Amino acid sequence: MFQTTQSPGTDRIQQVGTFSPIATSFETLPRARCCIFWFTDEKIFTVAAPSNSQNDRVYAARDTLKKQIAAKRLLRTRNTFSQSFMVSVGVSQLGCTELFFVDPGTKINGAYYRDVLLRQKLLPAIRRVSGKKFIFQQDSAPAHRASETVEVLHRKTPDFLSPDLWPPNSPDLNPVYYEIWAVMQRRVYQRKIHTIDEPKQRLIEVWCGLEQSTVDTAIDQWRKRLRACVRANGGHFEHIR
Repeated sequence: MFQTTQSPGTDRIQQVGTFSPIATSFETLPRARCCIFWFTDEKIFTVAAPSNSQNDRVYAARDTLKKQIAAKRLLRTRNTFSQSFMVSVGVSQLGCTELFFVDPGTKINGAYYRDVLLRQKLLPAIRRVSGKKFIFQQDSAPAHRASETVEVLHRKTPDFLSPDLWPPNSPDLNPVYYEIWAVMQRRVYQRKIHTIDEPKQRLIEVWCGLEQSTVDTAIDQWRKRLRACVRANGGHFEHIR
């Protein structure tokens, strides 16, 4: 398991949580070495397309008060409780896992994550691509950092990034989060979805058509983000491309 020594300033509390030891450990990692890292994440998809209320605009004359605008121009209806499902994936510059759907109604606790997602799905899929040489990454969700999960990773992986290396509240350091999910979501919701089975099928099609070059570019950004994290001393850093 990767270890790191405490460097000056690493005990300071930052906007993304404790300053990241992984950033100081791997910011100068050679590009060729990055290919054996496998980045994993889970995401919830819904039947209703996600929306950002910050993008909503109502055009009116200057100095117009909100109460002076007709209600039908301000109200927008959508399903409050849209049907949803969760998927899990792993990506690397050597290839990707299949798209794994979490059983409907299942809570991702430590036992399900270890016994189903790790042992039955993610790790076997990663081994089929990388053999016995890979480094496993996961975020700091409670099910991921549980002592029983860490013990499984000790026994079942050749190497992994331990919870003390991966900082909490740091999705901008995970290529799956900052790039892959965005690409998937954009392609899945290009057309309106009507039933719970539709997004699943569309997700499978989009995942199968995801270019390896997209994954490679996302992972290439990882080292840049680590360096930016170090320069910001663990605090907020600007969007990187």
